[in-house]
Amino acid sequence: MAEINGISVPFIPIETSVELSSKKIQNNSGRFSSVFQEELDKIKFSNHALKRLESRNIQLSESNINKIQHAVEKAELKGAKDSLIMLDATAYVVNIPNRTVVTAIELNEANENIFTNIDSVVFT
Repeated sequence: MAEINGISVPFIPIETSVELSSKKIQNNSGRFSSVFQEELDKIKFSNHALKRLESRNIQLSESNINKIQHAVEKAELKGAKDSLIMLDATAYVVNIPNRTVVTAIELNEANENIFTNIDSVVFT
């Protein structure tokens, strides 16, 4: 019978080296952490924003999403909390710490052209 850590087991372990298993766990942990961090860094859209995008027929391309992502990163570096991000003729209100688009509106549909509760504006 094979032994693992001094205990007899009725099977032959695939790996008997604890060090090799630990290295695999550490490697996978590092990979998981990097993938997890990448997902956290991506912008998200609140349910409200998704409804506004749909009702206002605002289409976002991958390029536009990348531009918004870059604008969020720039605002974050400046310490912004809630930003108005201008992309072409569309305004996006974004909560910077959560990386969440709160709402979106095309400027030609903005009746009063007033945006409240923002501390910064980023033009892309």
